[in-house]
Amino acid sequence: MPQVTMRQMLEAGVHFGHQTRYWNPKMAPYIFGARGKIHIINLEKTVPLFTDAMNFISAIAQKRGTILFLGTKRSARESMKEEAIRCGQPYMTQRWLGGTLTNFRTVKQSVARLKELEAAETDGTFEKLVKHEVLGLRRERDKLEASLGGIKDMNRLPDALFVIDIGHEDIAIKEAKKLGIPVIAVVDTNYDPALVDYAIPGNDDAIRAVQLYARAAADAVLEGKAAAPSSATVTEAEFSEGEGDKGRRPARKGPAKKAEEGETAAE
Repeated sequence: MPQVTMRQMLEAGVHFGHQTRYWNPKMAPYIFGARGKIHIINLEKTVPLFTDAMNFISAIAQKRGTILFLGTKRSARESMKEEAIRCGQPYMTQRWLGGTLTNFRTVKQSVARLKELEAAETDGTFEKLVKHEVLGLRRERDKLEASLGGIKDMNRLPDALFVIDIGHEDIAIKEAKKLGIPVIAVVDTNYDPALVDYAIPGNDDAIRAVQLYARAAADAVLEGKAAAPSSATVTEAEFSEGEGDKGRRPARKGPAKKAEEGETAAE
């Protein structure tokens, strides 16, 4: 498993939480104290939870499962996209489209349209059209690529979500919970860790911290793939393939008991 030390977390600023006035009391077990008006996260609690989360990601990859990397906030986009591509996993880093999971059948139709437009540009179809038609089709293609390009090769629902900032990605997390898809997420001091299955208490804003999380998750995927038996055949029963099929295995509980979702404080 990828080893991330407490020193590396300190250097990346993982321990810096949000302003104390915005804290969520359910994060109290993971808070060491405060420095000025900023909560300090207890990395002695973060490290084992981080390790559990990476082990889970690796286990999914070992069974040839799919982890959707999700980070649409500005500080997360580049790292999440880069690392998802490196480990061969789907990603969304621009904007979460409501219904991406719960209405996956329709999303696949949009992906098919994107692939159709890409093919039309390479097979000479565009050359047969007038200029304004080509411009219109390219604008359509660019728009679809921006929103769906990272999942155009994701032919079924993912087996888990890896998320940066659960407040920013709350719609995606609700969709995943509805379908029983496990969520691994970095949870800062202003959110409820019980809203996800594998919570990693940590800074969800700092670019260096996000780079650390994304790199470790990608490494976990690659190690899982490397450990997969080359002759093994993963059956459909191990990882469900339908749009929200009922056979999906229940998600593991997070570090705290599930609670009614309350209002989360804005930054």
